[in-house]
Amino acid sequence: MHLSERGHTYALFAIVVITCALGSLTQTVMNSMLTGVCADFAIDAAVGQWVTTIYMLVMGITVPVVTFLSRRFSLKRLVFLALGFYLAGSVVGFFAPTFSVLVVARVLQAIATGITLPLVQAVAMTRFPRERTGTAMGIGGIAMGFAPNIGPLIGGALAGTWGWRSFYVILAGLLVLLWAATALLVESHGDHDAKAVLDFPSFVQSTLGFGGLLLGASNAASLPFSSPQVWVPVFLGVAFIVLFLRRQRVIANPLICLDVFKSRHYRAGFVAQNCLFASFMGITLVLPLFVQGPCAMTALDAGIVFIPATVVALFVNPLAGVLVDRVGPRAVCLVGATFLTVGAASFMFVGPDTPLWVLTFWQGIRAIGVSALVGPLNSWGLSGLNRGLMMDGSAFFAAARQACASLGTALMMMIVSLVGAPFAMAAADAGATVAALPYQAAFALSTLFAVGVFVVALWKIR
Repeated sequence: MHLSERGHTYALFAIVVITCALGSLTQTVMNSMLTGVCADFAIDAAVGQWVTTIYMLVMGITVPVVTFLSRRFSLKRLVFLALGFYLAGSVVGFFAPTFSVLVVARVLQAIATGITLPLVQAVAMTRFPRERTGTAMGIGGIAMGFAPNIGPLIGGALAGTWGWRSFYVILAGLLVLLWAATALLVESHGDHDAKAVLDFPSFVQSTLGFGGLLLGASNAASLPFSSPQVWVPVFLGVAFIVLFLRRQRVIANPLICLDVFKSRHYRAGFVAQNCLFASFMGITLVLPLFVQGPCAMTALDAGIVFIPATVVALFVNPLAGVLVDRVGPRAVCLVGATFLTVGAASFMFVGPDTPLWVLTFWQGIRAIGVSALVGPLNSWGLSGLNRGLMMDGSAFFAAARQACASLGTALMMMIVSLVGAPFAMAAADAGATVAALPYQAAFALSTLFAVGVFVVALWKIR
């Protein structure tokens, strides 16, 4: 690789990773700004939470379309497209006169994130030498691990000082810089087909399928599973995903080529990643509720629990990638899965009297496992695909794990609700010890998913 070509590759990868990191950060930043948004637009939290829900939904349904976009446009134009959606959303968000307009802004930003999420993986796997893909994927893992964890902290700091709209100003400034860097540093390659065809029925099926699953899972976090707002979207989502998968096997221009599943690496990586995201994403919601509920601590304490995990993600993600290139994926994934499982299992034994430092320690152990697994599972799972299938594999990885993360969260919240109901009266008499049982049951489910990751790492990764 010539120096100039290497420089263009590094510039492209840096721009894509930073853009994706900003998108992941934007997904969670509004969580701590929600109070200010609700106050400004005179809405309640039930309405306000749509700034988060709609982001997740749109991002999930955009990801599968990236395979078509990557065939239709050059990589440079695809980056410009993502930056354009992102910048437009930031400007609309800053000037939003009503809550509905703010939701539109979040839709635009979510489209951009949906484009860049699989793009990070595809660039890492196709633009770097094979012996350095692990390192590249580890660096890319920062966008999926560190950025979303730091989002609520940044959002809280800005909301308490300059107001929630200030985030969109800062974001717009960063995106202008990224736009200029793309124009100056990224080469326009001819790796696209202007005649690429979008199969519209496939697009509709994937949108309704993944959108239904994500919507149902999101509603399940606050509503019982018996509610039509939960089971109807989930049922329709599953039905349309089945139709989508069947159609991809028989049409000439599939939205996602399912030949990716012919790869042993991809199949194992697919299962392990889905278990990983189901295990750790739900805890980001359940653990703060546990800290502020049975433990009777403050919201600040709930945030402190995640601070070491955030720092860990920044360093362990790239380190794990470097180690994959040097010692291979098996050792790294087994160590990561061990940390994940031990950390998750430890929460099954915490109670209302558990000190804050103990909760923070075990969450840090879990975070080491998560950060050590995200990049290696991606790089190993995609390593069995040829270059032509890389974007298909990346997109389906991203779409599926987003759905599994939401379903894992919904199942944990459902357990807290179902297990908690029989103990509600007992908790009033026996105190917080009984009240902690539903959360321990949810932690047990997280542990089960973690064990699934460990089994795949032990059995399949070589």
